[in-house]
Amino acid sequence: TEFTHPRQAAVLDEISPMGNIFHLGHWGDVLFDGVKVTEDLPLEQQVEVVFQKILKKRGVDLATALWKQWSLEGDFVDYLKSRIAVLLQRIDIPDSANARIRAFKSQFWAPRWTSVNLAFFESVHPLALPYYDARMCAFICNIPERHLQGRQIQIEYLKMRHPELAKITWQDHRPFHLFNYHLNRFPYNVPFRVYQKIKNEVFTPRLVRNNYENQFLGAENDLHLQYFLFENKSFKGLIEPQIVRSFYEPFVQGAHLPNSHAVSTLLTLSVFSSQDMFF
Repeated sequence: TEFTHPRQAAVLDEISPMGNIFHLGHWGDVLFDGVKVTEDLPLEQQVEVVFQKILKKRGVDLATALWKQWSLEGDFVDYLKSRIAVLLQRIDIPDSANARIRAFKSQFWAPRWTSVNLAFFESVHPLALPYYDARMCAFICNIPERHLQGRQIQIEYLKMRHPELAKITWQDHRPFHLFNYHLNRFPYNVPFRVYQKIKNEVFTPRLVRNNYENQFLGAENDLHLQYFLFENKSFKGLIEPQIVRSFYEPFVQGAHLPNSHAVSTLLTLSVFSSQDMFF
């Protein structure tokens, strides 16, 4: 995974002088929320839930293409689902599908995805990671699942202990905050949604909404991207150019979002293939 284009890379220089330690909230949204499945969901269906959660757009297409190029045995999707099933079975939480999937994500997703960007922060200041603390995990394991649904504990904690923070607009429920976000429904949210629609389409139609827009769009960005995808000799020996083009060309032709993660992954593999350790 590459992390040169997410938001923290853009604001690191600005926020670094504000203190001498980064107190980060990584993984709190997972620990203090449910997976939104029934507690008695069978293992086979748990595998399907995890499979869908860990996939990125066109991820299966890219993985399948590489699977065939490298002449690996079997089928990629079958392999991945069998690996998920084995790992899920090792988690001894038979009576709670939500807790088992949460544990799966904590053991196998967080180290491979969420934790990757910690190096950005750690390069500047020491880190504090309260949600990575074993005591926090032990606390979560003793909370009934019904109390973890919908981040109830976090919301009530902020409302009771830090009401000034709770009154800050909740981005996912604009213009509401923790005290009134339940009003984010018809008809109470209609005036704001109309206002936001007009604002975005008439006055600020070019808002940057996705990380890839900062790094991949524009003529200069495209020149750098083409270099890594098509002129890097070590990368050509790793992945066939026609596979790369099957994701790059739809991306530059306008299908940005569906292909952005695959292009990002290919860029990462290109840079990785240039490192001495690769060979």
